[in-house]
Amino acid sequence: MSATGGSIESVNFDGRNFAVAADADSGRKLGGSENEFQPNGDGTGRLIKARVGWSLDGLTIEVDDTRGDQEFIQDLADRTDFWPVAVTYASGAVYQGTGQIVGENPASSQSTTAAVALMGPGKLTRQ
Repeated sequence: MSATGGSIESVNFDGRNFAVAADADSGRKLGGSENEFQPNGDGTGRLIKARVGWSLDGLTIEVDDTRGDQEFIQDLADRTDFWPVAVTYASGAVYQGTGQIVGENPASSQSTTAAVALMGPGKLTRQ
């Protein structure tokens, strides 16, 4: 069986579902450890492990002014906590975690979309 790629179908932010633009190419980082090798003078080496959270960038989500989507997204960004996130991929796989909006999240009046990036603690896990 071959792998299935394609558009992210939808994202769910704290219980509210958003469609994702079909041409959006998002990058997913599951979180966990990032490793670095540091050599010693005698030819041996050390493994340096740094804990990192998960991230999802390149999301372009539909925003509907009649639903107040941009206000909802801004309200989430204004919160001081992490909230539930679920991402449904074209393959049918669903990943979830808790996270927060990072960076700017401008909305386009022409395409009725907003660019959103997310980060969170721990790992993004497959359900």
